[in-house]
Amino acid sequence: MKRTIFKGLGVALVTPFMENGAIDFAAVAKIVDKLIAGGVDYILVLGTTGETPTLSTDERKALIRFVRDRVAGRVKLMVGVGGNCTHDVVKTLRTWDLRGYDAVLSVNPYYNKPNQEGLYQHFKAIAEASPLPVMLYNIPGRTGVNMAPETIARLATDCDNIIGVKEASGNLAQMEQVKALTPSDFLLISGDDGLTVEVIKRGGVGVISVLANAYPAETKEVVSLALNGNTEEAEQKLKALDGIISSLFEEGNPVGVKTALYLKGVCTNTMRLPLVSGSEALQAKLKSQIAEYEK
Repeated sequence: MKRTIFKGLGVALVTPFMENGAIDFAAVAKIVDKLIAGGVDYILVLGTTGETPTLSTDERKALIRFVRDRVAGRVKLMVGVGGNCTHDVVKTLRTWDLRGYDAVLSVNPYYNKPNQEGLYQHFKAIAEASPLPVMLYNIPGRTGVNMAPETIARLATDCDNIIGVKEASGNLAQMEQVKALTPSDFLLISGDDGLTVEVIKRGGVGVISVLANAYPAETKEVVSLALNGNTEEAEQKLKALDGIISSLFEEGNPVGVKTALYLKGVCTNTMRLPLVSGSEALQAKLKSQIAEYEK
């Protein structure tokens, strides 16, 4: 496959809910259309930002189908298939209908806290079972375990269909190591909006963004400028969004971005427990920041 299809701006799609807690598919359609109009290069379905841990199996399958049909080939699609039971992840990959998707994003197994050999064997099994190319997802802040650059490099070398890593460790030195140890076509993708330009400066090819749910065109501009070598201008554009980015994560993700989307009239700010809607203080702060940024 052409790995370059995942160069640029990806967005981790939120899952909007109606006030009764059911998935709001009309809002999903509206958000997907806005993302494509804003120039995103690909959309990730069933990521953490989509509140996937709270979705039933039937809801996950319905979202996969709905987004695939709504996108209708207009942009590339990635689907989150991960977990802390390797057997269950493998079973999902072998039995679910993933037609229309271009890659799988699979997160570090959480809570179990495997060692590096356990991580290697987990992702090796996933790679062997996956009908699609696999993107690793390293986010130790959520999973309790960090995937070492040496482990990423070992997987990149041993498994032809492991094509890259979404790196959300926040450790830029570690990301430099990943680039140094992996094949030249192995993709390094930022998992943090605020580090987008810094990761691209270190050989990254883009970001899987939370911010882009609310500001797709603006995020696309930052990524495009950075990839074209205009890093100073990209940093200035990103700096203008610093306050909003900080607020998006103040009460956790996707609480912040759903609050922003609610304030922009896109969807409700309804969450599923154990997450709760953004506080009045967060709403007031984001309302002020959005008004200031958009004036």
